[in-house]
Amino acid sequence: MTVDEVAIVGGGASGVLTAFQLLRRPDDPVRVTVHEATGVLGRGVAYGTSDPRHLLNVRARHMSAYADAPSDLLDWARRAGRDPDPLGFLPRMEFAAYLQDTLADVADHRLTISAGRVDDVVPVPGGFELHTRDRVTTAGTVVLAYGNQAPQELRELAGVPGLIANPWDLAAIRALPGDATVVIVGMGLTAVDTVITLLEEEPARRAIMVSRHGLLPFAHIEQQSTAWVSDVPPGPLTADGMAAFLEGQVAAARSHGVDWRNVVDGLRPQTQSIWMRLSTDERRRFLSTYARDWEVRRHRMAPEVGERIRGYRRDGRLVLVADGIGGVDVRGARTELRMPALPDPVLADAVVTCTGPLTDISSSTDPLLQALQRRGLVAPDPLKLGLDATPEGEVVGADGLPVPGLYAVGPPRKGILWESTAIPEIRTQAAEVARRVLAGVGGVLTTNA
Repeated sequence: MTVDEVAIVGGGASGVLTAFQLLRRPDDPVRVTVHEATGVLGRGVAYGTSDPRHLLNVRARHMSAYADAPSDLLDWARRAGRDPDPLGFLPRMEFAAYLQDTLADVADHRLTISAGRVDDVVPVPGGFELHTRDRVTTAGTVVLAYGNQAPQELRELAGVPGLIANPWDLAAIRALPGDATVVIVGMGLTAVDTVITLLEEEPARRAIMVSRHGLLPFAHIEQQSTAWVSDVPPGPLTADGMAAFLEGQVAAARSHGVDWRNVVDGLRPQTQSIWMRLSTDERRRFLSTYARDWEVRRHRMAPEVGERIRGYRRDGRLVLVADGIGGVDVRGARTELRMPALPDPVLADAVVTCTGPLTDISSSTDPLLQALQRRGLVAPDPLKLGLDATPEGEVVGADGLPVPGLYAVGPPRKGILWESTAIPEIRTQAAEVARRVLAGVGGVLTTNA
């Protein structure tokens, strides 16, 4: 084993962008193995869909793998014979192909793709052993880029007929009866994509989306001017203070004829620094009071997606319900769900869980995360939104100290950075981790994220 061997666990967007940054310069002395259970890179949960109507929720001009080459995705689309709109929203499945092609452009003898799930990482002198079911490999550095975990299981739905626990099992959704009534638990972007697959091709189907808050993501607007950039107040911050600040900025923008979306987008580059200036108690206050209101404005639907959803609601095929589920009973092959906000129970042919990814690793059933915790190599962050880590991506173990040679990129760092799930932030993390790794093996990363 040598220090120039890097293992990346996870081959979705986070893993591919990290591999790309490590291999971007052909003279850097590093060898990279990407461990991906499916053996197919670039797809992951976010971009693995096979439904072309599932669109990115970020404009194409902001989705380049290179921060210093913002037109790269658009250039790729043109080379592929498309005529992309810089302000448009590409299909998610096309972005997966872009990630694959981007990595292929820098791939050489230094890249290995290992199919199979990593179930354990064992520290050994000089690095780590990575254990899969049928082999053991070694690396001087390990990058955890496993993305989002599966949705949290809902105990009240355990064993109900027609339960689809994986919302990305599109085959199961498409196989439902053409006149099915389906309850979708959750109202985030995954739930929105599920509704489109469910309803678009079968006009007799009906869907009920239910969540505690009853808040659906807002939609982008077709044309949007430059972001409204605000100077965040200096000194200590509070969740209530930031909410009042945002409200004031929205009012000021409105007085100049500027949409609130521009204010939210203007704050995006500052979100991580704002989060890190909040105390743990203030972060908890934000999560309990403001997080959902922020996220439905921050993570918006593409305009055409928003129009589809409005059409379903207008036609009576989609109903939004707040206040959650009050009770569940099995009625033969169907499930009766009682919801406090509805006068009558709903008899569902299927229930789809779209509650968002499980973030508390201490509750995870993933064999790797369980093994890493038993070894003390990882621990939950204080808010249990992911892994404990330094802002620079070094994983912090159970003893409260960084684990040499162990890094995290992407969603696992949400508790430390909050904004850690979108491509612009992930590509920056990937570049920072690559720079640190290459510095340790004698290489130099001179490009920006």
